[in-house]
Amino acid sequence: MSLEGQKAPDFRLQGSDGKEHSLKEYAGKLVVLFFYPKDNTPG
Repeated sequence: MSLEGQKAPDFRLQGSDGKEHSLKEYAGKLVVLFFYPKDNTPG
């Protein structure tokens, strides 16, 4: 099942800059979420 084009729920994550970021902070902006497989696994 593709989730492309669907709205993501609001969530908070710590960024590589050490700050906590919320999806809500980027409302109205283009956001690309990229998920990758666990390191050292095929795919």
